[in-house]
Amino acid sequence: MKDAMRALKKRPVLVLFFGFLFGFMVLDGLWPKREFSELENKKLAQFPEFSFSSLFRNEWTAKYGDYVKEQFALRDTWIDLQSRSETLLFQKAEVGGQLLGADDMLFTKVFALKTGEVKQLPRNISAVAQFSARHPGQVTFLLAPSASLVYPEKLPFHAPMLNENAFLDDIFAEIGQSARVLDLRGLFSAHKDEYLYYRTDHHWTSGGAWLAYTEFCRQEGLAPFDPAAYTAVEVPNFYGTSYSSARTWNAVPDIITWYELPSRQTIWDVTAGPEALAVLSEDDLYNQDAFATRDKYAAFLHGNPGYSTVTGSGEGSILVIKDSYANCFVPYLTANYAKIGVLDLRNYSYSVDALMQAEGYDKVLILYNFQSFKSDGYLYNLNRDPIE
Repeated sequence: MKDAMRALKKRPVLVLFFGFLFGFMVLDGLWPKREFSELENKKLAQFPEFSFSSLFRNEWTAKYGDYVKEQFALRDTWIDLQSRSETLLFQKAEVGGQLLGADDMLFTKVFALKTGEVKQLPRNISAVAQFSARHPGQVTFLLAPSASLVYPEKLPFHAPMLNENAFLDDIFAEIGQSARVLDLRGLFSAHKDEYLYYRTDHHWTSGGAWLAYTEFCRQEGLAPFDPAAYTAVEVPNFYGTSYSSARTWNAVPDIITWYELPSRQTIWDVTAGPEALAVLSEDDLYNQDAFATRDKYAAFLHGNPGYSTVTGSGEGSILVIKDSYANCFVPYLTANYAKIGVLDLRNYSYSVDALMQAEGYDKVLILYNFQSFKSDGYLYNLNRDPIE
């Protein structure tokens, strides 16, 4: 025993290594497990249910590997250290799929279409064009440009970004044959000194959405919502999805602005189809509790329910078919329409035509961001047959 102790004293680095390894194993075993990471805004893997069949199929070991990677002790601290080392020591211009731009802006890295997007994008263009052709004169198509297109000068030097302009030209040319298109590129470039996009999130701000909305009103001949007529509420310390991916140590938080409106939102249970809608909930336009969480943007329209309706003070009705970019856009429409339908095809698998007929919508606005539009796998639902 004494000989072993003397041998260990001669190898202090080895003792420290195994002491650290054993100590971390104990700490890791005792560390509280979490279901959700607020900092990363995602669900964390849980300990998988064991069965010999899943073990033999190598499913259990794969799930256990995910569990170990996402539930280790001091996870947030280690991720912060990694971010600091990559940005400070190695001067990396990209962390977690996000490009580190000037003025503390984070940009989603998009250098080329992914393999699946090469096939999906033409399908989505065709889906919108076919839907618009069936509803002549009713459809407006708004495809919001990415922040990287509006602020190319803030991207890292020589970042080989996808040529979004060329794709938008082609998309608008094809869809413009059957729908009215709303191209925001010139307008946003002219107002680029304003707070149009969040620094730490991939969405546009309420200001960016309002600027897009004013162009929609100009095109439709409508009097726009007047922000000065309502109380604006600012929510500070917003760290969005871009930050959750990059976890940059020196990120500057954003501010979310929302307006106190008398409008109400009804979220519908659509499990029985558009002819048998049932009320799930009725509330105001904002989930106030979400403003106290990291995912503050989820407060708008209570996230992304499949189908909901919003009351307004205008006339007529409009159906908004959308991704999450529309969530802070829709409240402005309350000044122009008596009824605004909000449809998220990710959570609605029935005929849109049948819904329009059942609910009697006058207009349709299809509102997406380019980066979601090129990969969305649910737009085929636009042309789902009513009998499906």
